[in-house]
Amino acid sequence: MKILSRNVYVGPNVYANFPVICFQIDIGELEHWPSAKLGTDFVEGLVNAIPSLQTHGCSYGSEGGFLRRLREDEGTWIGHIWEHVALELQNLAGSDVSFGRTRSLDDPGCYYVVYQYHQKDVGLEAGALGMRLLEHLMPKNVQEAVGANIDDDFDFEQELTDFIKMAQRKEFGPSTGSLVAAAEDRDIPWLRLNNYSLVQFGHGKYQKRIQATITSETKHIAVEISCDKEDTHNLLNDLGLPVPQQMMVYSERQAIRGARRVGFPVVLKPLNANHGRGVSINLNNDEEVATAFAEAQAHGTSRAVLIESFLTGYDHRMLVVNDELVAVAKRVPGHVVGDGMHSIEQLIDIVNQDPRRGVGHEKVLTKLELDNQANRLMEEAGFTKDTVLEKDHAFYLRSTANLSTGGTAIDVTDIVHPDNRDMAVRAIKAIGLDIGGVDFLTDDISKSYKEIGGGICECNAAPGFRMHVAPSEGTPRDVSGKVMDMLFPAGSDARIPVAGITGTNGKTTTSRMLASIMKSAGYTTGMTSTDGVYIDGHLTVKGDMTGPTSAQIVLRDPSVDFAIMETARGGIVKRGLGYTRTDVSAVLNIAADHLGQRGINTLEQLAQIKRVVAEVAEDCVVLNADDINCLQMAEFCSAKQICYVTMDSGHGLVREHIRSGGMAVVLEKGINGDMITIYDKGAHIPLLWTHLIPSTIEGKALHNVQNAMFATAMAYNFNTSLEDIRQGLRIFNTSFYQAPGRLNIFDEHPFKVILDYAHNPAAIQTISDLATRLEVKGKRHIVMAMPGDRRDEDVIEASEIVAKAFDYFVCKADDDRRGRGHDEVPELIKDTLIKAGVSEDRIFVIPSEEEGVHAGLENCKQDDLLVILGDNITRCWKQIVHFNEDIEKPEASEEQEPSEDFPEKLFEPVEHKFELQSGQRLVQDERGVHIVVERDEESD
Repeated sequence: MKILSRNVYVGPNVYANFPVICFQIDIGELEHWPSAKLGTDFVEGLVNAIPSLQTHGCSYGSEGGFLRRLREDEGTWIGHIWEHVALELQNLAGSDVSFGRTRSLDDPGCYYVVYQYHQKDVGLEAGALGMRLLEHLMPKNVQEAVGANIDDDFDFEQELTDFIKMAQRKEFGPSTGSLVAAAEDRDIPWLRLNNYSLVQFGHGKYQKRIQATITSETKHIAVEISCDKEDTHNLLNDLGLPVPQQMMVYSERQAIRGARRVGFPVVLKPLNANHGRGVSINLNNDEEVATAFAEAQAHGTSRAVLIESFLTGYDHRMLVVNDELVAVAKRVPGHVVGDGMHSIEQLIDIVNQDPRRGVGHEKVLTKLELDNQANRLMEEAGFTKDTVLEKDHAFYLRSTANLSTGGTAIDVTDIVHPDNRDMAVRAIKAIGLDIGGVDFLTDDISKSYKEIGGGICECNAAPGFRMHVAPSEGTPRDVSGKVMDMLFPAGSDARIPVAGITGTNGKTTTSRMLASIMKSAGYTTGMTSTDGVYIDGHLTVKGDMTGPTSAQIVLRDPSVDFAIMETARGGIVKRGLGYTRTDVSAVLNIAADHLGQRGINTLEQLAQIKRVVAEVAEDCVVLNADDINCLQMAEFCSAKQICYVTMDSGHGLVREHIRSGGMAVVLEKGINGDMITIYDKGAHIPLLWTHLIPSTIEGKALHNVQNAMFATAMAYNFNTSLEDIRQGLRIFNTSFYQAPGRLNIFDEHPFKVILDYAHNPAAIQTISDLATRLEVKGKRHIVMAMPGDRRDEDVIEASEIVAKAFDYFVCKADDDRRGRGHDEVPELIKDTLIKAGVSEDRIFVIPSEEEGVHAGLENCKQDDLLVILGDNITRCWKQIVHFNEDIEKPEASEEQEPSEDFPEKLFEPVEHKFELQSGQRLVQDERGVHIVVERDEESD
């Protein structure tokens, strides 16, 4: 089997609204070997290896359905089997996943195999292990026929164990996992910030963070105090809370002397440690103290060791969240109970077979181990690992009751005495923790410590939740929910408004228009675009940033309170969305671009990809009613309402939509020009004349009129005031600095220059239409190219479009030829132009973009129009601005306004010859002006 491609989708995608892995595979010869033909041994071997496949319903929708498919007369094919195996392996490792799809492609033996995952590495490894198992189970003749790479030493049981251990390392631990689950229950978004337990809850400025059970609200000084057991002891003792006597020692000799002073029995523990590591209790003589001292130093982070008086009673963990006792668990040290037949070692193996037990913190309970502490306790009791315990005799392998060393927990929250409850809350408040665990020893938690005694032996920051979330006995407690309620109290915000924008053309301009509007409304916007990531209008990351990574940059930024996600086809196809949902989504248009790539060959397929953005909208989807492929998306949307945008005021469907109370933004003709008008629930709301929007060039740039209408529709659905919408559109223009490569106009030459990044036939059509609508006294010139990875028919279509709108043509290529020859694209453009009736003497083939732009500028005369379809936009703009700077220009009249974008034009170039004198040097200031400066000893 060959893997032709692999995509790991991190968010909503064309297959599901959650993360999935998609393989495109070619099973080759295995197309002739469905499960029925692979034989009974193959099927039964698979069932024996993974018995839990019995639970898969498959297409039958009931338990056993998948096995039924395997055993049917025809059977099912290896891709489908692989899908189920990969899912079940993840379930065995603790990931609750169930979604899978296997679909055949047009080419025989080729399939898409899609399955859900929680953690990327776990999902991928499940696929790899599943395929090794299937190859191992195949009959020998099939293995040879398909050239399977068989490992004779393959041990599936061991491989499965290793896989589960790997998965447990990668997945969240019980505490972090329970916090994430509580957030999902409350519709609070979350992002994993590293490979461990650092998690962000909420988006943008509303975000909070946790690391295990330390929150972004936890005070650092409180954590420091809790980690220093001496400071904690003294602080609680000064408040009159019940604590044992305590001393700090630094040597074995001091430890023995201190134990005698405190009085046996005693407890030894490291000054800085956690999870009960290095703690020894009920020590009754000097020898035990000496051994325990070495153990404590081995597990601590300092030389200091604490000696405490030994408190008797049961060990209780009391969890305090936000000054409230939310759960109490009685902890029992790891132990085995004799049956009169099995040795201690055998009993440990039996206990460890409990599926709830795992390694470390990975599962609800931790496996028991025969380590130094267990051996010491056995030696003291006169036992060995081979001792057979009498029936019902309990032997404790640990002195302490920590779950991380194999202990169990019994929930006793409901019987805690009020005095004990208040004591625990006072202790955690005294330390200053928002989440803290009190380790309290008492014979009976239902009775006051004031009456029967007891004491606090430890207070912990970052207490584990698993004993409360999944106790061995008793009622599970929603302690993680209490944490979420603390971080996000009722009525507080966790989500920032999110706008999703997709389409073939106009995405970036629409995004920038919406950002301008929302800035006028007082928001700090975060925006992804093909130019980069912008935070509050400032470029923070440069490049094409329209995929899931850039979306998460915005959602993670703590200053952002409004997110605008320009989302391109490439990001959706490769990795899905970087956000789970939007409040408002817009699909601007569907036009031929990138067709023939990644299996997308038709406009309908392209529409299916872009429809993902519309499908995740909750409040409103804004659709282009003038584009049939956008219009058809309405039936797939689950948003509360649909808003149509149309430039046809007579649009029949939109008219009916408006009459039924629906929302629409319509371009209406008036005596004074074209008016952008909003219809909502029967209301008719004139917004703004298009000629008052600078980016529309007095209403002539109809594509920017349409972009403004989409920005209007989206802003209106975020309850933005009409005045803020008007203001945002009025102050937005298409200067190079506001929208590089989007209709940038330069008027300071004797001719007009327009720079644009149009790179598909639909975009080139809009620019050509604008060129014909503009009043041009001279000739119309164009410098054009098409990306090399576009189909020949797209290049030909674009060339036919410009042939009708321009007089002179420079045919160039982009810097990156994308697999094409040096002059292949410009020659194809030239041939098409000639076939369209353009005279050859008006066509110039110059493959270099830089040289082509220069030639286009040189060919222009006064009152001409030059349109440049650039690839390297910054370089093109610099060429335009600095073209012929050395040519003498007429003096500027007093009425002429200097360029706001290029203040250096205030300075006319003057030729001046001079010689630098001693102590002088020539420098260039930020405007590019050369200045002679004198140097002295202190300054320039």
